[in-house]
Amino acid sequence: MNGIAGAVELIEVSPRDGLQNESVPVDTTTKLELIARLLDAGQRRIEVTSFVNPNKVPQMADAEALCERLPHHPDARYAGLVLNQRGYRRARASGRLHEVCLVVCASDSFGQRNQGQTIEQGLAETAAIVRAARADGIASSVTITVAFGCPFEGEIDTARVVGIAQALAEQQPDELVLADTIGVAVPSQVSAVIAAVRERIGNALPMRGHFHNTRNTAIANIVAALQAGVSRFDASVGGVGGCPFAPAATGNVASEDVAYLCQRMGLALSVDLERLNDTARWLGERLGRSLPGMLSRAGGFPPRAAG
Repeated sequence: MNGIAGAVELIEVSPRDGLQNESVPVDTTTKLELIARLLDAGQRRIEVTSFVNPNKVPQMADAEALCERLPHHPDARYAGLVLNQRGYRRARASGRLHEVCLVVCASDSFGQRNQGQTIEQGLAETAAIVRAARADGIASSVTITVAFGCPFEGEIDTARVVGIAQALAEQQPDELVLADTIGVAVPSQVSAVIAAVRERIGNALPMRGHFHNTRNTAIANIVAALQAGVSRFDASVGGVGGCPFAPAATGNVASEDVAYLCQRMGLALSVDLERLNDTARWLGERLGRSLPGMLSRAGGFPPRAAG
């Protein structure tokens, strides 16, 4: 298919974006076992936690304790979410992160609820953190959240997303992420937004996609993004996830479902589908519910021979 790269990278977000909205407390030991299982399945770039106010996101209250006990793996790259300079200082002090993930919201309404920032304030905060991270030798990615639709403002003007992307390109983080935070995007919209951003900033920044499957469009949106030249995607094993500040923002796209898609399309992706499936089932047992990912229930194809 035209425009699709030969290799795909999955950024595993289940320990952070996947677990942050769970009502059942998940202890640090369980999170560490999840990370170890993901490493065993071939995941190498993992968003492990966020350095945010524990009163607002209690599932992430153990950020420092988790970082202290992260598995030592020669190829692992651990990332943490930070929303302000205070959070960045905490992440840096942990001494275990290779990357910080920053956020600018594409609507002021969502930004005020998510991190107490307008778009303008968010851009000022990311500029300062990107500079600090570069000086500290830590990679940075910036996500434009609600880039395809906002739960409070509705449709998001593509020109606004393009303007934010241009401002971020001038800050020079290591990566730009377009996020369908509430799972409203459709493939034609994904293609149009990526094309508009690329037209403005060219190849100044590598781009990746973050798609929620709230309305069952995530896989189709990933195919559209692949066709538009994007080859990096966030995904969460089992499809767990959601944003505490976005009503009904459930359903990160499942890592195993994306991996199956890419491998069946002949794209290079070094993960073990069976181990991802096992991890999805294991995580569902720990959370006490069936997870929304599909492959862990249906199994891969062709099926493995018995014995």
